[in-house]
Amino acid sequence: MHEEVLLEKKKALIIGGSGGLSGVVARLAMDKYHVYTVTRGVREVPVGVTALNCDRNDTEKLRNILSAQNVRWDVVIDCICMNWEQAMADLEVLPAFTDRLVVVSTDSVYDGRFKRIPENEDGVCIDEAGETKDCTYAGNKRHMEQVFLKDMATGRSGLKTTIFRPGHIYGPGFLPGCFPEHSRQADLAEHILQGKPVRLVGMGTYIIHPIFVDDLAGVLVDCAENEKTYQEVFCIGGPEAIENRTYYEVIAKCLGVKLKIEEIPLSGYLEQHPEYAGHLCHRVYDLSKLRATGIPMPHVKIREGMARMLKSMGYMQ
Repeated sequence: MHEEVLLEKKKALIIGGSGGLSGVVARLAMDKYHVYTVTRGVREVPVGVTALNCDRNDTEKLRNILSAQNVRWDVVIDCICMNWEQAMADLEVLPAFTDRLVVVSTDSVYDGRFKRIPENEDGVCIDEAGETKDCTYAGNKRHMEQVFLKDMATGRSGLKTTIFRPGHIYGPGFLPGCFPEHSRQADLAEHILQGKPVRLVGMGTYIIHPIFVDDLAGVLVDCAENEKTYQEVFCIGGPEAIENRTYYEVIAKCLGVKLKIEEIPLSGYLEQHPEYAGHLCHRVYDLSKLRATGIPMPHVKIREGMARMLKSMGYMQ
């Protein structure tokens, strides 16, 4: 009887499945699908999935392990596509096993020099010409996008693809901190509890649009069968856009202490730290295109989401 139920249930393949986002995607997807995950087998995946162990960079091994399942997946969600090589491998391998692909990109693909408030899907992206292979995180993600966007325009692979551009993702499984010089800092909560000041560029007044990990994962799963999302790119963020400093103030309030901020002068900082170009700009997005699809929108507010993250770290009951 159990085998018959599995045969009737739709099937989803998560590329990833053990990470902060991909693990939640796999867990939530189990409500609707029999879930398979592709990981290197280093970290645990959610109980109940069919775990396939393979380095996704080994294209031939990936093809063989998928073929061995004798499955055609209703959707593939690639949570860890990082560069153009991996995107090309997706287009080479996946059409034999699915016609539906959802890809996680990043808001870092936007060029911070030309950001609008709010920004939408048509904003100016870095390296629009695509003539060089920028090896930064943002550059690699942009080149990854360009591979899929070209395929979406031509329809060559036959895949119905959706790309999402989240900004700062937070929640259990992620390190806290969203702004220089306290970004993804393992001991940030302890730092604030000890009364040490957080050093924020320009007092942290740039706007950020954080999204709780369960909200993002839910949208990735919910869009799978929504035809309005096929061959589209979407900005995505949570229900609140806040100043970066507010993010840290919420952490302090959850911990029951007062936040101390030490300002780092903005002038000259970006020239000295070009790696923070994607942070030293407003990162707030127009979600009207996503809302028009009818998908349930992200709803977890920053106070609730931060409390849940800190609780997972052992700082709250």
